[in-house]
Amino acid sequence: MEKYTDLIQNSYSGYWRYLKHELISVNHWDNYFYGLILISLMVWGLEIAFPWRKNQSIFRKDFWLDTFYMFFNFFLLNLIVLIALSNTVAELFNDLLSVFGLTLTDFQVLEISKLPKALGLFIFFIVSDFVQWNTHRLLHHIPLLWNFHKVHHSVKEMGFAAHLRYHWMEPVVYKSLLYIPIAIIGGFDAQDVALVHFFAIAIGHLNHANLGWDYGRLKYILNNPKMHIWHHAKDLPPTSKYGANYGITLSIWDYIFKTDYIPHSGRDIELGFHGDEHFPKDFINQELYPLKKQDD
Repeated sequence: MEKYTDLIQNSYSGYWRYLKHELISVNHWDNYFYGLILISLMVWGLEIAFPWRKNQSIFRKDFWLDTFYMFFNFFLLNLIVLIALSNTVAELFNDLLSVFGLTLTDFQVLEISKLPKALGLFIFFIVSDFVQWNTHRLLHHIPLLWNFHKVHHSVKEMGFAAHLRYHWMEPVVYKSLLYIPIAIIGGFDAQDVALVHFFAIAIGHLNHANLGWDYGRLKYILNNPKMHIWHHAKDLPPTSKYGANYGITLSIWDYIFKTDYIPHSGRDIELGFHGDEHFPKDFINQELYPLKKQDD
């Protein structure tokens, strides 16, 4: 037990040092803190220059709430929950395997770090995105998880910062389900993974932005604002009471598994979910909502 206590403590102190380094040091291209700010400003600038819903304010409804969520979830949440949790889960999993005389490397089907860098990053990205697509479906299909995911779907006006409005439990679910698949394909240099990470953040911001883009023929590969707004539609498609368009970065999974739904331009559709008029409007009560209420 002492080993896990020390692991959690070292995780916190290590991440705190990392966070201070990110805030102070601006001379490395994979700085997540300033990278997030730069991507956010660029996408916000596109919203201002090319607004899809022209009557929507630049400082739309819940703009500041979503901005707070963005920085809280991207940085403080990692410090409070995810770093210690992910390190501890990894250690527990390794200890469980050792009981059977196994190690995680026994399950690796390939070592992507030994492949050409471009190919390795591509495999890492595809595996990660597919697992996250499936996890996103679970958030909609399992009532317990849907109560957490309602925080994200409580957005009533789309804008770039809505991308990172989510309950702290969501990344716990995502990272837990992603751990084993990523472990099976082997590790990758953290700086190289930053390329995938920044790309995913940019696409996620664009998906939630006030932009009427679909990227032409690339819409069948990349998730896009015109597709993703239907994921946030209050009136669900008749073919599925759980929703549609679950894509994170890629849209291709929805087209392959027939969960795509874009009946027409969704520019002016109502967003949210039925009963959202009773959903809390502030950060604290939104975070507490799933712990107090379990419903459909």
